[in-house]
Amino acid sequence: MSTPAIPAPTVTDPKAFGRVAVLLGGTSSEREVSLDSGRNVLDALRARSVDATAVDGVAALIEGLAQDRFDRVFNILHGGEGENGVLQGLLEALGVPYTGSGVLGSALALDKIRCKQVWLAVGLPTPAYRKLAKGDDVQAAAHAIGLPLIVKPSCEGSSVGISRVVDAGDLPAALELAARYPGELLMEQMVIGDELTVPILGDIALPSIRIVPKGQWYDYHAKYIADDTQYLCPGLEGADEIEIGRIAVEAFKAAGCRGWGRVDVMRDRATGNFYLLEVNTAPGMTSHSLVPKAAGQAGIGFEELCWRILETTLPEVAG
Repeated sequence: MSTPAIPAPTVTDPKAFGRVAVLLGGTSSEREVSLDSGRNVLDALRARSVDATAVDGVAALIEGLAQDRFDRVFNILHGGEGENGVLQGLLEALGVPYTGSGVLGSALALDKIRCKQVWLAVGLPTPAYRKLAKGDDVQAAAHAIGLPLIVKPSCEGSSVGISRVVDAGDLPAALELAARYPGELLMEQMVIGDELTVPILGDIALPSIRIVPKGQWYDYHAKYIADDTQYLCPGLEGADEIEIGRIAVEAFKAAGCRGWGRVDVMRDRATGNFYLLEVNTAPGMTSHSLVPKAAGQAGIGFEELCWRILETTLPEVAG
């Protein structure tokens, strides 16, 4: 597969960015991952002479903005307050440029149920699902979808609170785990096949990655701790690689997303069909993370990737 046609960086002078707050940490269940991602981004920007400062959480950011200490924000706050649209609304109201999707795209992508509804409305493929509210008949929902299935919180990431239900006896424990997190629950058809992800930079799909964990599932441990998970990039070849990139960009845009992100996809082993799972609007930037791996395959190193993401906050780049 040929390298994506990625245009050259728009600016070369780090002073064009002014004073940058690298927003990390926060209070969500993904705090530790965000701290790791943020440290990496901070080091990369500083290595390119960007005036960047780490800021832990939204409250600290508000204080810094009130003191006029920052000109723009590199948001690497995973989950919760970093991706639900509230932060984005605050920064929009204050007129502060920031990386990643806006209010609508952030809120919609974090809510897996509403995102699925949008995709289905525009004819994009996603696994069959049921929304579970308190008091709903979960057995009837499970029967309608059929085993095996997935149970997860609708507004969490990084595989937090997710369970795979192969036997009906596993359902109560799966529901109990997912219910520990705020928001509605999502019961979803389990697609048996290859797990892939497509990072997006601007409006371009970077090479896909096929994820092959040593264990049966690509869970939190396989994502952030294990060193034996395989990442095959590009994950597909020829027409299949072109098609998954097309679907990912369509899904990203349909959800109102912009700037950069990552679209997770399953490919059914029996049929070869693609099924959209979710969009991540502030993906991980750790040593195990996938966006840097795909960018590297396209010839973009980590420092340049962080620079290019920050470039999307400039008017001439954001369009």
